[in-house]
Amino acid sequence: MKFTCSQQTLTKALNTVSKAVTSRTTLPILKGILMKASSDGTLTLSASDLDLSIEKKMDVNVEEEGEIVVLSKLFSDIIRKLPNEDILIEEKENNTALIKTSYSEFTIVGLEADEFPNINDIEDDFATISFDTEIFKNMIRKTSFAASIDESKGIIVGVLMEIEPDGVNMVALDGFRMAVAREEMKNTENRKIVVSAKILNEVNKIISEAEDESDTKIMFSGKKAVIFAENTKIIIRLLEGEFIKYKDIIPTVNQTKVIIDRPALLESIERASLLAKEGKNNLIKLIIKNNLLTITSRSEEGNVIEELIMEKTGEDLEIGFNSKYVMDVLKAVDDEKLLMEFNTSTTPCLVKPIEGDQFEYLILPVRISSNY
Repeated sequence: MKFTCSQQTLTKALNTVSKAVTSRTTLPILKGILMKASSDGTLTLSASDLDLSIEKKMDVNVEEEGEIVVLSKLFSDIIRKLPNEDILIEEKENNTALIKTSYSEFTIVGLEADEFPNINDIEDDFATISFDTEIFKNMIRKTSFAASIDESKGIIVGVLMEIEPDGVNMVALDGFRMAVAREEMKNTENRKIVVSAKILNEVNKIISEAEDESDTKIMFSGKKAVIFAENTKIIIRLLEGEFIKYKDIIPTVNQTKVIIDRPALLESIERASLLAKEGKNNLIKLIIKNNLLTITSRSEEGNVIEELIMEKTGEDLEIGFNSKYVMDVLKAVDDEKLLMEFNTSTTPCLVKPIEGDQFEYLILPVRISSNY
């Protein structure tokens, strides 16, 4: 194998592919990146931790085809530190690789390419849908933060993707809050898949860095999903198991409804949370009375009161929340005004758009003591 390429182009490609490299493995080959140079002038970089695999193609000047696995961290660090000029990379004897520029020369030890896992097995029952890339990115942003980060929680570390004939829904929950995002689109498929939220966030970063503005194509089966973005292929192992029946959790009747300005509410809660962090559970209290929403928080360091005008129908209410969970929701959407629905001080709050059903958020309250 022997090729030359631009330092900047190779650095950018390595940044993408290295997202699939894991340091938490006993298999040395999974700490590496497979480089394969083809006679058609294509260099293919591949990395995998078996749950997430990324393959990136780039145009280079190939003198000799071949392949080798190089240790990701060392190789990436070297390429990143080299000057912005063409780099010669050549496979030498005993699985070593030569990296050469005008004034620098490295020889590093590689690994056998044959040991690298085959990440391109495509099952027969793959189905395909195409997403508008901006819509896909927004749906991830609106939901993935609500998935559990506790690996022992099983399938709720993932985001449910419901592909239906007339739309797509994404759902995430962690036992304290739930996020649902919906988009209308025509599909020929009717399936449910669950993707790790952590991996989905990496996918979001990769497609955000792509310069190609075309749709994002997703192929999926019972065990894998393959996402295509520009010259990058992302292969994801799907989570197995039955996702929680989230529709049964969403309340259908609420006694108190509030329409409120989202940016103003976010700013008020951010200020109140400065003291909430010093207390227990990041606790803030909302007092809904007449057309005034009062937000309070107290700790040993002091207390705070914030007031906002709102539109209210229904009963007055006092309810406590973990401020972080409310702020996460308010940051995830762009609407200027939101509808918040409440039932009692111990039942979840439902956050929705004023019109339509593009998103729904459920936030569990925190019990507040009578002397708070």
